[in-house]
Amino acid sequence: NDIKEKKLTLPLIYTLSNTDKETRRKIIYIVKNNNNDREKVKWVIDNVEKAGGIDYAKQKMEDFKSEALSILHEFPESPVRKGLEDMVLFVTDRKY
Repeated sequence: NDIKEKKLTLPLIYTLSNTDKETRRKIIYIVKNNNNDREKVKWVIDNVEKAGGIDYAKQKMEDFKSEALSILHEFPESPVRKGLEDMVLFVTDRKY
């Protein structure tokens, strides 16, 4: 869906930064021009996975999750802190 909406997501940005020039050029072209063609969008997704873009984004999310929870634990226990912790866990643990 993000590709159809021409959104540059972290996995896509990572892939563009870590792939060869020809693949990068083709990905950019597809995102800009052929984002409704299922086969071409699948090709982009396959290349993002192959380049490690999904794994990179998941690792970054885990890093930010740990950092957020660590900061929250500096505050005394309270309903507000618990709510923020729950929100962090909900956003980072949900399945897409």
